[in-house]
Amino acid sequence: MTAGASADRGRIPFIAGLRDIADGYDAILCDGWGVLIDGRRHFPEAAEALRRFRAQGGLVVLITNASRPDEEVRRQLLGLGVPQDCFDDLLSAGELALREIVARAGQAVYHLGPARDDGLFRAAARRLGAPVMRVGPQAADYVVCTGLFDERNEAPSDYDEELAELKARDLTMLCANPDIVVAVGNDLVYCAGAIAERYAAIGGRVLTLGKPHAPIYAAALERLRNLRGGDVDKARTLAIGDGAFTDLSGAGRAGLDCLFIIHGVHRAELHPGGGALDEAALESLFARAGARPKALARELFW
Repeated sequence: MTAGASADRGRIPFIAGLRDIADGYDAILCDGWGVLIDGRRHFPEAAEALRRFRAQGGLVVLITNASRPDEEVRRQLLGLGVPQDCFDDLLSAGELALREIVARAGQAVYHLGPARDDGLFRAAARRLGAPVMRVGPQAADYVVCTGLFDERNEAPSDYDEELAELKARDLTMLCANPDIVVAVGNDLVYCAGAIAERYAAIGGRVLTLGKPHAPIYAAALERLRNLRGGDVDKARTLAIGDGAFTDLSGAGRAGLDCLFIIHGVHRAELHPGGGALDEAALESLFARAGARPKALARELFW
């Protein structure tokens, strides 16, 4: 990356670490997958950056598009070695999906997604004090999509026939994970957002519950207010993430600054052939996301 190319980028600074901008913020909404973990391991440097931010009085809420309820996500993070003292609270898209399922008590639901996400319905049953009525697509009142049944061997296009049948019945789909793809180790796997995108494209009704949409940011800011015991200044709240169409776009819509991590889900696109940063690709990504970050970092360091 040349100095001239950097200037062409509109002077969005590349920072060495969070410490370079931390004094400008009282709170952080930090993405999980791609910033703090990759689904198989956690990134110690990222956890340390968040821990140090907290040590100087800042608040950290992890905000993730994971399709599982908060407590399941918390267990997964801790199981991957994420230290408890690097965050104050977390909020998942799955938690918002859980609320929607509870609100639809008495309606029959078709779960489009892997069995590992069944905890969403068990959690809803605990809150309701009664089982959730889970049925096949022909008997359902609505659909909850948490992903592909087998993301390792299937593609979103494999679901087109089933989606057409759901559309013919005019079923609303709750998308519990708006991500299109997510990095798991060195692989990219499709998420529920890829299915919901195809359903919306044929005119299906989709309620998307995570980033980049407003409900998850409103809920996350409410978590911050509860932690602070008072109002939270959005101008002093920083979003951190690696997804242009979720983290960056969502932060822009919510009126938050964003630290954009480039060695995340877009790494191959931004570093073609494993080479240097492609500034044109970066600008194209920002244009498609409809937002620009406050700062850039390769990974999250202090």
